[in-house]
Amino acid sequence: MAAIAAGEKGAKVLLIEKGDKLGRKLAISGGGRCNVTNNLPIDEIIKHIPGNGRFLYSAFSVFNNQDIIAFFENLGVALKEEDHGRMFPASNQSASVVNAMIDQLSRYRVKVMQNTAVKDVMYKDGHVHSVILKDGQEFESDAVIIAVGGKSVPRTGSTGDGYAWAQKAGHTITDLYPTEVPLTSDEPFIRTKTLQGLSLRDVELSVVNPKGKTIIAHRMDMIFTHFGISGPAVLRCSQFVVKELKKGKQKNVTMKIDHFPDINQEQLFQLFIKKIKEDPKKAIKNIFKGLMPERYLQFLFKKAEMDENEQGASLSHDKLRTFAGLCKGFTFTVNGSLSIEKAFVTGGGVSVKEIQPKEMGSKLMQGLYFCGEILDIHGYTGGYNITSALVTGRLAGVNAAAYSRNLK
Repeated sequence: MAAIAAGEKGAKVLLIEKGDKLGRKLAISGGGRCNVTNNLPIDEIIKHIPGNGRFLYSAFSVFNNQDIIAFFENLGVALKEEDHGRMFPASNQSASVVNAMIDQLSRYRVKVMQNTAVKDVMYKDGHVHSVILKDGQEFESDAVIIAVGGKSVPRTGSTGDGYAWAQKAGHTITDLYPTEVPLTSDEPFIRTKTLQGLSLRDVELSVVNPKGKTIIAHRMDMIFTHFGISGPAVLRCSQFVVKELKKGKQKNVTMKIDHFPDINQEQLFQLFIKKIKEDPKKAIKNIFKGLMPERYLQFLFKKAEMDENEQGASLSHDKLRTFAGLCKGFTFTVNGSLSIEKAFVTGGGVSVKEIQPKEMGSKLMQGLYFCGEILDIHGYTGGYNITSALVTGRLAGVNAAAYSRNLK
């Protein structure tokens, strides 16, 4: 996106790609369908970028999600909207997005070097001087855009190379940590794989602090795995768990599952009473069948010390209240996450305090620009990180071209 924008503004552009193909990360995004942006209002998009999303307000005033949609439609890539505002190519193929962008590179005569690794970025007298490749070749340049991603999904080429080049220019790299990442747990039920492979739909998952207060809650699907928990609700809660653990005061973080987020505990208890009255002689496993996945139901019965074969009529109200409490708030602990390499997104990066918010230019080094995940900006999955990458890429490209033109 940065190369296209700079090319469109008439700059002579060289795009250096470490891998053997362009747009690899774009190609695997959105489950291989490429969720190019999100159609929600700007304020909502910023809310879905908990990592310094507010920094993007200035950028969005220049180029935003609607401009991204127009950009792709002008390239002949028809888009369609799905749940939660997610925008996908109508073809359901990420290749249609990647190929359209590659065609634009050709149109603006952007020179592309693939299978080419950068060794270093050189600075001289407070401005960018050149880029040195691993094979020793040196390219002098007025402006350099660092768009190398974070440390997540290293098979796409994002191996954290850019942080050293930014630090060399005087930039602060804030703490790096995994976000949008599955969580690990050593709870006995996880170790025994009791619930492994079980999905819960449309539940509310919360992260709870040591005082019992909810830090964040997300209502989505989740899944139990052999190492802990995963799925959309878990990915969204993950950065809050990682931040709690980073404080170092606790080895475990408590999480809570509310299987019936639309009603309160008393209403749920009354619903259970009503169900029992309708068929008092039935075993409770049959009375409550269909209320939730069978394995989760059996699991909560055991937690509430209820015998699934007991008749509804003989079940004490105390036990039923305990069961309703577990349905509304089953708590368990998590003790960490998968590695930053296994995360979908990298938290932390080049401090946004040192970046011009409307240009994406460095405040410390003339001619140096940053865009995408190398910046300390991260969002939830759902088209928010790509929106941030494409918007910052556009601004970096336009302004790097203008900077270079002004030097002539």
